[in-house]
Amino acid sequence: MAHTKHTMSADVESRRRRSTESSEPLWDHDPKGRRCSSQCDRLCVAGAYLEIPDTPSPCTSQYFGHYTPKCLSAHRHSRCTDDVWQEASIRTTIRAENEVEAHKLANNYRFGFRKWKSHVTERPIEDRSDVVKELYSDLNYIKHHSGSLVTVGNVIYVLLFGWWISLFYFLVSLLMFCTIAGIPYGKLCLQLSGYFLWPFGKALQKSISLVKKCCVKFPHCEAIPEVDEIKESSEVKESTPLLRSAPAVTTEIPLTTPPPKQTRYWCRPSTYVWLVLGYPLLAVVHFLAIFLSWILVFTIPVSKMNVRTVSIILLMPPEEVIIRTVKKPQGCETRVLLCCYRAFNWYYYKFTVDGINVFAVNLLPLVIITLVIGYMDKDNYYVSSEVKFATAVSSIIPLSYYIGMGIASISAQSNFAVGAVVNATFGSITEMAFYITALLQGHRAGNKCYAEIVKSALTGTLLGCILFIPGICMIIGGCKHREQRFNSRSAGVSSALLFISIGGVFAPTLFSKAYGNFICEGCNNSPGNTTKPFLCNNCHYDLSENNRPLFLSHIEPLVYTISVLLPSAYLIGLIFTLKTHSHIYDIHISDAHCHVVSDHGAVVHWSRARALVVLILATVLMAACADLSTEHIKPIISNSSVSQYFIGVTVLAMVPELPEIVNGIQFALQNNISLSLEVGSCIAVQVCMLQIPLLILFNAFYDVGFVLIFSDLHLWASIFSVILVNYIFMDGKSDYFQGTALVVVYLILLALYFFAPAPLGC
Repeated sequence: MAHTKHTMSADVESRRRRSTESSEPLWDHDPKGRRCSSQCDRLCVAGAYLEIPDTPSPCTSQYFGHYTPKCLSAHRHSRCTDDVWQEASIRTTIRAENEVEAHKLANNYRFGFRKWKSHVTERPIEDRSDVVKELYSDLNYIKHHSGSLVTVGNVIYVLLFGWWISLFYFLVSLLMFCTIAGIPYGKLCLQLSGYFLWPFGKALQKSISLVKKCCVKFPHCEAIPEVDEIKESSEVKESTPLLRSAPAVTTEIPLTTPPPKQTRYWCRPSTYVWLVLGYPLLAVVHFLAIFLSWILVFTIPVSKMNVRTVSIILLMPPEEVIIRTVKKPQGCETRVLLCCYRAFNWYYYKFTVDGINVFAVNLLPLVIITLVIGYMDKDNYYVSSEVKFATAVSSIIPLSYYIGMGIASISAQSNFAVGAVVNATFGSITEMAFYITALLQGHRAGNKCYAEIVKSALTGTLLGCILFIPGICMIIGGCKHREQRFNSRSAGVSSALLFISIGGVFAPTLFSKAYGNFICEGCNNSPGNTTKPFLCNNCHYDLSENNRPLFLSHIEPLVYTISVLLPSAYLIGLIFTLKTHSHIYDIHISDAHCHVVSDHGAVVHWSRARALVVLILATVLMAACADLSTEHIKPIISNSSVSQYFIGVTVLAMVPELPEIVNGIQFALQNNISLSLEVGSCIAVQVCMLQIPLLILFNAFYDVGFVLIFSDLHLWASIFSVILVNYIFMDGKSDYFQGTALVVVYLILLALYFFAPAPLGC
């Protein structure tokens, strides 16, 4: 009996060690269909943890949100029932570095919350992978490098940056030689001219303080290091045997002796000649290189290299700067002024500045440019309307990112009630800003085409969220993971709400087609014809203009009724998923009872106050950019050969959702297809249950001519898309073929809109 218990404890411990030391993504699913017995063993062992409290957990200070494992006690070591397999297939373990991140990850699974992939807290760089550590390197160490230095990225550097930076250094060196007093700086510029033409595999070092970081082992127990700078490595645990060799430590060893004392830097005439004639010219060159390489994102190492040069190297005495070819280090890292091996790195799309993705940082100046040219050049004297429209629509992308980051930061630091309110209000602000400004613009111009474009944008958002976002996520996730599973019960809740949403939104359209007048224009018939039918053009249902009694007495009250019922259904969905039936998601956040407890709290990128300020500013800027986009869309819809339907369902509908599409793709790559599908469903439900009722409410107080009656193309495209998606989501599995089917259907519908004639009023 004791032997059996000991074996069971060892088995539990081994299983626990494998689960905690595995390198799985932060969100663990069980996408592969394993045999029932192994699944039962996994569940039973998980349940046995509660019975063995003395077993230590070899984990770090992480917070876990997990689905409570269950197993029938009568069949604990035999087999699992179908119900247990059904429950186990939807369980997910949430691992996070701290409690704030755990709340953010849990909010991703809650209904009505926008899904956010990026971290809202700072992550220690020592816990990141080597690839990420390289992204944040200061390029001041000689590290081990394998492979050739002649790469495509390095050759591109020479073509884009190297030749003209080297040329300017050569010209400045000639200028310094002509001044006589600046000859030392002329020699330095001549050396740097060759360096910047091909800096890879070379290092800039400071001659008087050249140090090397080496790994030094003390083979004897008496040799205990006493270096003040190395504290962590010199500490010897009490459990370490006395006769055991000391661990490896890192120390700094000077490589050269200091040269004789020279004239002070600021007492030399050459210093002032350099700072007046040479340094300003090269500073302009480096700032230009910094700007261009930073905008390109993937060439950020070039930007770092230029920053260190203009801020450190060019302000040093010229005799202290030495350029040498890097030799392969053997177990050592040498600190230098500058050393770069690669000018191009694909992984810089992950680079963040204060938690903000580098693309969002680079696109922020575009918002300022849009506002300046939009409000300063009212008469389109310098910039055309088409360019202003393009910049205004593009400016919505970074603003949508900042709004999403602000919502995620506030929700992660607040309770679920505050998070639900913030998501319901600011989550739809991007689309609402455009819709309201477009309706106001059309009302001022007396043009009904703007209302039709708004309806096209609403339908395009639905189609994109129902078909394109899930489809592209399934394709990309399916290419990396052969088959992915998701929680079919939670997907069923979203599907039911989608059915309710589509039925409510298009109910007035179906009602008007059942009871409205069907009229045609341009009917003709040949004289004496009594058998052949009439030939008519432009046949449609008379919905509101010439059939006011039907609209005022029946359709308008129906619209107001639906505008009340849809938000009520949304509220019921929140209560259902967050309160009464939260076990569908079964999210539980608690620490892992680890022995190692973090001694410092989570450092958030944005506090709640800062996130709120960012939300307000981004909302104001979003409204301004939306106003400019609707103001300058008139030439496009008037002179373009493309249907106004197509412009609405593509550009105006999907551009604001680009950050959400990126989030969905990242979730799919991490084998978390559940959140990828919820990204689109959440937006689609909010469009129908929140945004459209708000537009109806706005139109009730300020009549801008918005009528909740859609064209036949919008009606049948939306209904068909919802039916197709619900059919694909039934089995709880996805692959790239299903994603391809959704994307192909989406492209077919886009082709219909592209070749469709202009809507009435355009």
